[in-house]
Amino acid sequence: MRGMSLIVQTVARLLAGMLFLFGTYIVLHGHLTPGGGFAGGVLIAAAFILVSLAFGSVEQTERNSYTLSSVVESLGGVLFVSLALAGYAAGTFFFQGAAAYGTGTPLRLISGGIILPANIAIGIKVGAGLFAVFLALGASRFVMKD
Repeated sequence: MRGMSLIVQTVARLLAGMLFLFGTYIVLHGHLTPGGGFAGGVLIAAAFILVSLAFGSVEQTERNSYTLSSVVESLGGVLFVSLALAGYAAGTFFFQGAAAYGTGTPLRLISGGIILPANIAIGIKVGAGLFAVFLALGASRFVMKD
């Protein structure tokens, strides 16, 4: 059996779900409360890392996960740069202008203008990037054998 005991796997599965849900909440409410894309991305990465540690994996699975997380990280970066370029094309920087796009109203999720999509892009980039770093460090055991 690969990974840890059944008890650890069950607890990790429950905790990972809560971590992922809370990380998503932090990303989506970052323009209204303290937090945002980076903090939420770290929590989301922690959920994937917890599952990976509890269940273990084989070399090929780690390589596939690393490739997928690198692609997702790149997509997060492209999304963030696209938001910046869209603002530049509109003649402002990241769609600046509180009167036109709002500054964030408590208890209204869609109220912060460009901040919410930027938080989502940063959350995707940070979460996938940290998970890729974890996998790269873990895969070093396959590269540097005794």
